[in-house]
Amino acid sequence: SFPETPKSKLPPYYQPWMDIAQHVTELIYSHTLRSHILKMALLNTRFLESHRELRLAHLALSVMTMGYVWQEGENDTVKMLPRNLAIPYWKVSQRLGLPPILTHADAVLANWKKRDPHGPFDMENLELLVTLPGGDSVRGFFMVTLLVELAAVPAIKSIPLVINGVQCGDAETVTSALEEISQAMEGMTDALKLMHAYVKPEVFYGIIRIYLSGWKDNSSMPAGLVYEGIQAEPMEYSGGSAAQSSLLHCFDELLGVKHEENCGAFLTRMRNYMPSSHKHLIQDISLQPSLRGFVQQEASELLTAAFQLCVTKLMALRSYHINVVSRFITVPAARARQLRSQGNSSQEETVSRAPTALEETGTGGSGIMSFLKTVRDRTRDVSLPLDNRAMQKSTNGAQPQNTQYTTHQTHLQSNTF
Repeated sequence: SFPETPKSKLPPYYQPWMDIAQHVTELIYSHTLRSHILKMALLNTRFLESHRELRLAHLALSVMTMGYVWQEGENDTVKMLPRNLAIPYWKVSQRLGLPPILTHADAVLANWKKRDPHGPFDMENLELLVTLPGGDSVRGFFMVTLLVELAAVPAIKSIPLVINGVQCGDAETVTSALEEISQAMEGMTDALKLMHAYVKPEVFYGIIRIYLSGWKDNSSMPAGLVYEGIQAEPMEYSGGSAAQSSLLHCFDELLGVKHEENCGAFLTRMRNYMPSSHKHLIQDISLQPSLRGFVQQEASELLTAAFQLCVTKLMALRSYHINVVSRFITVPAARARQLRSQGNSSQEETVSRAPTALEETGTGGSGIMSFLKTVRDRTRDVSLPLDNRAMQKSTNGAQPQNTQYTTHQTHLQSNTF
């Protein structure tokens, strides 16, 4: 049942937004996006009724905003988003509980349609609703990320089974649900491998990344951005980041992974960039009795092996993500630095067009390699070595409550996944 197809059309009243949003790339290349937006009518948001209409409006206003800010690259940014864009963007954001900047929930989760509605959910049959500069590589980047989300669906659906099983003391149910989760994690890694086939590193690094960048912890926009008509002081928001996907947050809470202070603070902050139903799901999982504690207490060989396989597969996924980041950021960054040091930062090499402010960071603002490695290493810390399985089954301590766990179902069935 994944996922409900995003809306691809807004009510006719909002056509002025869609006319610009669907041509952002051409307008950036002709250096006319800012002038088009300045001439745009200030529209009232009250005719946006459904959740899916709001999500499409947020997506359209987000790509317009990213294009407006970064149209001329890092050296000619703006201090203010004009009121005819800023006011409706702010209002739509408030209704959705999302920030007024392009997020993973926009660019990936709400930005696709099937070419053939009855066809498969694969690269050949998917297309973007709106796009940004970067051609086929932009489509590849967002669509491969969507396929990683798709691969995770069986895992997300299995989480309530794990939690119910722990609460009822049903080791067999927990074991089979964990096996389902580890299999889905492997599918996520396999989906991520498609990145190499569909995205060119020099295009991602030299062209795409700046349009995913925010105005927090970014030296190109040290003061942030004023949203005209909302408040006079500038506001700061982080750019897009894989940490805005709820998937790994859910897995970390389930397995009991605890992150080092700085990494943990960044990850927690990224939850404010998710749809509210995703935030609630992560919170729900975090409040449940410890799965790891249950596995230790049960001292079952099969259960311990199933838990450990989840840890191993999650580490493998994070390691593969490090490999992707190295190829798409670290290597091109080194090439761009080399070209600059040779005084050869001409436009002929795509990588040299990249903003220097982003060199060592992710678009979300994290110092990317050390962050990812620390996060992966903290995942290893929850490992349960299988040779310790003979520990005595604990008979003391609080008994788990025997209440059926159903609150997730509402979040899982909501159309924001």
